[in-house]
Amino acid sequence: MSEDRSRIGPKSAEDELPQTSGGTKGLSLRAVIPNAITAAALCSGLTGIRFAIGGDWDAAIFAVILAGLLDGIDGRIARLLKAQSRFGAELDSLADSLSFGMAPAIIFYLWTLQDLPRLGWLAALAFAICCALRLARFNAQIDMDEQPHKSAGFLTGVPAPLGAGLAFLPFYLWMATGEPIFREPAVNALWMVAIAFLMISNIATFSWTSLRPRRNVRLELIAFVGLLFAALLLEPWWTLTVIGVGYLLLMPYALFRYGKIKQQRAAARGEGVQ
Repeated sequence: MSEDRSRIGPKSAEDELPQTSGGTKGLSLRAVIPNAITAAALCSGLTGIRFAIGGDWDAAIFAVILAGLLDGIDGRIARLLKAQSRFGAELDSLADSLSFGMAPAIIFYLWTLQDLPRLGWLAALAFAICCALRLARFNAQIDMDEQPHKSAGFLTGVPAPLGAGLAFLPFYLWMATGEPIFREPAVNALWMVAIAFLMISNIATFSWTSLRPRRNVRLELIAFVGLLFAALLLEPWWTLTVIGVGYLLLMPYALFRYGKIKQQRAAARGEGVQ
């Protein structure tokens, strides 16, 4: 029997199981806070387009990054306040599609892809469409009882906010080095299509729940996060490059980890049948 979606939102995190309830209909007052954060994320992402139209590229990129940070906290605040709602779930998916699909596509097109008017626009469209398809897939699967990736603590494909961040990797390198090769439209068109494919792919990727550091390294992890934040302030473009490349390098390891879990589950099922 499928689970009721009435309390999911602003968007249930992709690595969390939906909650069931017979909650009251409508939007409660406490639900305004997380949904206001979602609206702020939407405004931030779309404002990035405005900056790009004016040629203020770094502000455009940071506006999308800010949208990603806000998107990361709205659902958690909703669950903390017990303010999940179907309205919030739909609003968040719409905001994600615009902030991490349409906005990056247009910003990237204005920055470099417009030098290839037809192929560049097709690459931008591919990115925006794949982002929307990814979010539609998430909404369609949210009621499914059997989700192998989620039950193992993994995501399916690259999440939309991370996809937007990875799409901008050539821009980070261009800002950090000034090398014109990183603004080459043909190379960037292929890059954007590749990231679009990763978003709608079925490969297992890490989620927050699958990253569980051992107790003996938690202090070191806290120190690392603090230093990473300082690096973002001092050398934002190199730091964003390292984060993006690091995530890409972790993807094969995520596949390896998920493969091990699948083998363990298969072995457990085999033992259960015997």
